[in-house]
Amino acid sequence: MTNITEDLILNVLKEVEDPSQSKDIVSLGLVSNVTIKDTNVAVTLEVPVHRGASMEPIRKLAQQKLLKIDNVTSATVVVTAHENKQIKSSVQTDDNKIEKVLESNIKRFIAVGSGKGGVGKSTTSVNLAIALKLEGYNVGLLDADVYGPSQPRMLGVSGRPASVGGDMVAPLQNFGISLMSMGLLVPDDTAMIWRGPMVQSALTQMLNSVAWGNLDVIVIDLPPGTGDIQISLAQQVNLAGAVIVSTPQDIALLDVVKALTMFQKANVPVLGMIENMSYWSCPDCGRVDHIFGEGGVKEESKKRDIELLGEIPISAQVRKSSDSGIPIIISEPESIQSQNYRDIAKKLVRSIKLDEEELI
Repeated sequence: MTNITEDLILNVLKEVEDPSQSKDIVSLGLVSNVTIKDTNVAVTLEVPVHRGASMEPIRKLAQQKLLKIDNVTSATVVVTAHENKQIKSSVQTDDNKIEKVLESNIKRFIAVGSGKGGVGKSTTSVNLAIALKLEGYNVGLLDADVYGPSQPRMLGVSGRPASVGGDMVAPLQNFGISLMSMGLLVPDDTAMIWRGPMVQSALTQMLNSVAWGNLDVIVIDLPPGTGDIQISLAQQVNLAGAVIVSTPQDIALLDVVKALTMFQKANVPVLGMIENMSYWSCPDCGRVDHIFGEGGVKEESKKRDIELLGEIPISAQVRKSSDSGIPIIISEPESIQSQNYRDIAKKLVRSIKLDEEELI
């Protein structure tokens, strides 16, 4: 039985050459971290910023080599990038092209974003994904919030994705949804301290190295704000459009304007806005309170001629359902929140014209 050690891993990685340098990645000092847990191996390659997007073929080869080691059941190779990282050779490359995602088996991509955190974007993403599934579509959910991946918890899945040949892994599934998330690839207590190009690389890996199968639509849960992931996604994927989630609070709406501007500059259609935590209805007396303000998203959408897809009332059960791994659209299908998610999903189907082609 082969004993999996760091020396063994490094010796195997010496077989992986960086063509632009004509040296192996270990000699070049690209291997920054090796983690071994039982039969699982994780390796981090650290490169300069300008090399981040061009490292995908090398990352794939390294992962393939590791999977061939006796007793290794899973291997993950992640590329990170830093501005001050220097390769031991002075030779550099100007290849910073972003790998275009192969989309032949996936009909549509919908991005769900928000101007700021804490507005319920991830909760909205998982419930919309299931709502689309309930409409009869084959649906995937990509948790692109690499800094704070929460979809594994919300969808009630855990464990590492299984290898399905080469460097491909299978998404985990629950409630008929195929999920991939950085939360499935790294320990829960690992801080994702990543710069732009390494985020691009991680996103490329989650799209291209996952055996998604034939899907009608992938819902992409973006990180909050406007940054590298949103821009990279627009470059890598032919997005059918974006959905923006916000509370009616003035401070949240200020950041919504930034998100709208970003998507418009990236030529991504904005399919509509969702006002989350729109109001609270007392279960005993029926009194309605607008805790975060009233009508802010509706007013903003009207001003910008963007469809208001729906208004989701705040509810403790939504939080409890998400924490338990059983989204409210499953746990309480007759709730007003669930019905609103179903209605929004139907609007999105029409907006991205899913029914113009045969379902996969």
